Amino acid sequence: MGDRQDAYAAAGVDIEAADSLVERIKPHAASTRRPGVLGGIGGFGGLFSVAGYDDPVLVSGTDGVGTKLLVAQRLGRHETIGIDLVAMCVNDIVVTGAEPLFFLDYFATGKLAVDEAEAVVAGIAEGCRQAGCALLGGETAEMPGMYSPGHYDLAGFAVGAVERADILDGSRVAPGHRLIGLPSNGLHSNGYSLVRKLLVDVEGADLDADPGGLGRSLGDELMRPTRIYAKELLALRREIGFDAAAHITGGGLPGNIPRVLPAGVGAVIEHGSWPIPPIFKLLERAGELAWDDLARTFNMGLGMVLAVAPEQADDIVAATHGFPIGVVVEGTGVVFRE
Repeated sequence: MGDRQDAYAAAGVDIEAADSLVERIKPHAASTRRPGVLGGIGGFGGLFSVAGYDDPVLVSGTDGVGTKLLVAQRLGRHETIGIDLVAMCVNDIVVTGAEPLFFLDYFATGKLAVDEAEAVVAGIAEGCRQAGCALLGGETAEMPGMYSPGHYDLAGFAVGAVERADILDGSRVAPGHRLIGLPSNGLHSNGYSLVRKLLVDVEGADLDADPGGLGRSLGDELMRPTRIYAKELLALRREIGFDAAAHITGGGLPGNIPRVLPAGVGAVIEHGSWPIPPIFKLLERAGELAWDDLARTFNMGLGMVLAVAPEQADDIVAATHGFPIGVVVEGTGVVFRE
C-alpha cells in the first residue's frame, strides 16, 4: 500500500494533503448545517431530507466563477471567491421562488495547496451561510498536468425547493408592472474576460492602486464578492410579494429580463434611473465602449430586477433600497429610453 501511495505521489498526487484538506473542511461545512442535513462530510454522497413542504418541487442550478478566478489567483486572494461561486448558483434558483437547501462544490487543481484550498472552501461556507443552505459535500481533484502551477478551477451545484403552487414563472407579469432594480456589489462575476483585457492585462496595470474614482484599489474592486439575494427575496415574497425576478448575469439587463417575462411582453428601462457605479464608467472609458456593449456584458450596478404590481412598487423600493428603473409594456425585448 505504501509503495502505491509513493508511486501516486511521484506522479504528482498528494493523498495525505487531500486527506488533510478534508479534515480542515469539516468545521466549515458544519457551520452551514441546517434542518434536513443527514450525516456529514466524508461519505460518498451527501444526504438531505426534504421536509416541511406539502408538494415540493426541487430546483437545481450549476455555475462557475469564470475568469474572475484568474484575478483572484494573480492577487493571491482566495477568501471570497467561494462566495461568488455560491452566489452564482443560488441567485439563479431563488428567482423561481425556491429556498436554497444545499450546495456542492468541485475544486480542481494541478497541485493541491491545502491552505489555499481551505481558504476557498471557507468562502464557499460563508456563501452558504448567507444563502441559508448547507454545504453538503463536494469534490477536490488534483490533476497534475491539467492546470498551470498556482491555478485552480471551481464549479458549484445548488438545490432548492418550492411549493408547486408558489413557483415564480412570470406568468402573472403584464403591461403596467413596474421594474425595480436591486443594487449589485459591483461587477459580481460576469464579464471578467473583458475586464482583464481592459484593466488587468495591460502594461503598467497596478491592482494595488486606485486608477481614479473607485475609492478603493482596483484589486479590491475586482474582488468584491457577488451579492447573495436569496434570504432577501424569500422574505420579500412572504411579506410583500412580487411576480418575477431576473438575476442579472452574463447578457446584462437586455439578456436576462426577457427570460422571466411572458410572450408578447417587453420592458422599457429609463436611463439615469439608478446610479451607475464608477467601475462601469472606468470600463467605458478604457474600452471606448458604447452603452449597448456595456449593458449586454455587465450588470451596470443592478444584480437583480423584480417585476411587481404597481401597488407594490413603493413598498418594494422601501424594503430593498432598490430603484424604480422602468415598466413592463406590450412588445418584446428591452428598450432603453432617455
